[in-house]
Amino acid sequence: MKIFITGTAGFIGFNLAKSLLEKNHNVYGYDGITNYYDVKLKNSRNKILKKYKKFSFTKGMLENKDLLNKTIVKFKPEIIIHLAAQAGVRYSIDKPRTYLSSNIIGTYNIIELAHKVKVKHLMIASSSSVYGANKKTPYSENDSVKLQMSIYASTKLATESIAHSYSNIWKTPTTVLRFFTVYGPWGRPDMALFKFTKSILEGKKIDIYNKGNLYRDFTYIDDIVYGVSSLIKKIPKNKKKSSFNKIDSLSSVAPFRIINIGNSKKIKLLDFIKAIENSLNKKAIRNYMPMQKGDVFMTLANTKLLKKITGFIPKTNYKEGVRKFIEWYLDYYKKYNL
Repeated sequence: MKIFITGTAGFIGFNLAKSLLEKNHNVYGYDGITNYYDVKLKNSRNKILKKYKKFSFTKGMLENKDLLNKTIVKFKPEIIIHLAAQAGVRYSIDKPRTYLSSNIIGTYNIIELAHKVKVKHLMIASSSSVYGANKKTPYSENDSVKLQMSIYASTKLATESIAHSYSNIWKTPTTVLRFFTVYGPWGRPDMALFKFTKSILEGKKIDIYNKGNLYRDFTYIDDIVYGVSSLIKKIPKNKKKSSFNKIDSLSSVAPFRIINIGNSKKIKLLDFIKAIENSLNKKAIRNYMPMQKGDVFMTLANTKLLKKITGFIPKTNYKEGVRKFIEWYLDYYKKYNL
């Protein structure tokens, strides 16, 4: 199968592309390799992917419509999986315009080209952040998403809406993937697990927001990859009755569906930090902070729809996932004498 993936030098994109290449798919990667975080890490991921004969790559920004058009039209993908984005809730407070450009304009370009080349299935990464201040948990795909708490979340919800409109007008089969706090090997340096690990090893303080009274649905990268891969051939069709209509998010007017991919367990941040300390055999120097702007108290996924469609439920225990990340981190950096 010919699969075009944006964001292959990124955390999720790299792991997904590698998994699909190992299954002998033809994968074309597209990534801007920006300096939002360590470019060396992105290049290291890309170097691994380039070892596969069925991997091709173009470096380019999502906003570069001409380059994107040339690349996609030439490759003629059957599937497009759009994972590239300007990530980070907190960074969006300081640099909101960057998010409007990459996440909305860039995603629109992908949606338009998916229609142009008539892909069999367009898959777009969204985020649990779109649930915002919704106090009902666990979050279900049909729950209210009216109260976004950050610019990042707002741009993600906007792209969901644009994708639905295109799916309605042009009947492009589209699945939106709402990811919940992804972590694991080859992760992003701006995320908690990476930052905490680095600071603990270097004897520096870690900032713990809301004094650690936060809960997250930490979802291990392998579970995310398996979930996305399992959905590739689960192409949304026009609304029809099914045995799980009550929980299905399938649009009433378009071949469009939203699916949560999360671990379905709320883990207290302080327990997550303890797991890091245990894996490193070293205590953190804790700096308790107030709640940060744009943040939410809890995330928790209802994954009944994912299970109904694929038979799969993410289930990696966070302690095991943290241990695997620490093993990768120490091997990758090789500069800590423990």
